[in-house]
Amino acid sequence: MGVRWGDTRRGADGGSRRDRGGRRARVIAAVRRSGPYAAVRDAVYRMYERRLEASLPTDNIPRHVGVILDGNRRWARSMGLTDVSTGHRAGADKITDLLHWCTEAGVEVVTLWLLSTDNLSRPAAELDPLLEIIENTVQKLAAAGWHVKPVGALDLLPDKTARVLKDAYEATSGAPGLIVNVAVGYGGRREIADAVRSLLLEQAGKGTSIEELAEVLDVEHIAEHLYTRGQPDPDLVIRTSGEQRLSGFLLWQSAHSEFYFCEVHWPDFRKVDFLRALRSYAARHRRFGS
Repeated sequence: MGVRWGDTRRGADGGSRRDRGGRRARVIAAVRRSGPYAAVRDAVYRMYERRLEASLPTDNIPRHVGVILDGNRRWARSMGLTDVSTGHRAGADKITDLLHWCTEAGVEVVTLWLLSTDNLSRPAAELDPLLEIIENTVQKLAAAGWHVKPVGALDLLPDKTARVLKDAYEATSGAPGLIVNVAVGYGGRREIADAVRSLLLEQAGKGTSIEELAEVLDVEHIAEHLYTRGQPDPDLVIRTSGEQRLSGFLLWQSAHSEFYFCEVHWPDFRKVDFLRALRSYAARHRRFGS
């Protein structure tokens, strides 16, 4: 009879089942990282991508896609990394891929939620590296020629971060093609409050009384003062990492949006995941509240 130690059992070669299982897992992982396996995997994914692209109706592509880039920290921890900013950097590197996929698909506007107002209360040791990553990302997007538009309460941000966002907007405001809203210091409730505040100040400047405004106020008046004024509302909102909630993202604008929740963490988000989201969107019958 073999000798037990926990859930291990000695085999004929003197090794435990746990040891053999660990060696087997390491061998499998090494094979998957090897050139031949990776080449076959990549070829299969390319074939799948082409099939998905071919199946998408060209007349039913969302004009505006909002993306909640969730799971960067969990991705870092799953990789055994203690510095969570590594996950944020990996997530930032994925953004350019997404923008190219959106352009290829015919999307006109994409809104990227990079930092919420709640995130601003994080400890400086975590927030400062994240702000630096965001600043570098925005500068790279502007240098690459994307039309960058800040979306958020810039007055809540450090002066340096706010200046980077404003400079990127000014440098790219005339750029053609995809509009890239970078939501930094963004919160849906804060946006609505800012819109109402802006509306009241505008009307007060015209001499309109509160009573007069109350008589004519409708939703369009508020919509004209949102951060995304002048843009179509998001047709599709994608959230990665498996969380199935909006967390305050585009609260006003997403009233009639379609939602797609993806299990994969943002740094692992692939083109096939994006195409699946478009396929899911195209298959839905949009009722717009009816």
